[in-house]
Amino acid sequence: MEAELAALASSAATVVVQQLATTGWEKVQTSLGTLWRRVYPDRAGTVEADLEETRAALIAARDAEDADAEQGLVVEWQSRLRRLLAADRSLAAELRRVLDEFEQPEPAAGDVITMNATASGGSRVIQGGRDVHVTGE
Repeated sequence: MEAELAALASSAATVVVQQLATTGWEKVQTSLGTLWRRVYPDRAGTVEADLEETRAALIAARDAEDADAEQGLVVEWQSRLRRLLAADRSLAAELRRVLDEFEQPEPAAGDVITMNATASGGSRVIQGGRDVHVTGE
């Protein structure tokens, strides 16, 4: 079980650090803050602030093309997540759920999305890149 938690902490740290460089980084901050709040309610605010600092360090590392610094951030969060999971093993399932959310890449603004459809007979095709409201038959 220890090896499984260590592997989860490792993959989670990689995803967390990668996501901190995206426009959705605040969702990462909120999700991890929620996990910490369940085990260490008094530390959750500090963890959220640390994620902001990690984000700034990550952006600086990427600007400087410093892969070692970026990897250091991953190692730091791996250690933190491992300690969190050791304190409450039941968080493993919740952390996996959070990771699944972040591993589903959302299209960035300006990304091209191509949709193809074929209708035959009397069928109708409706495609939308976002919200679709259809009225009538």
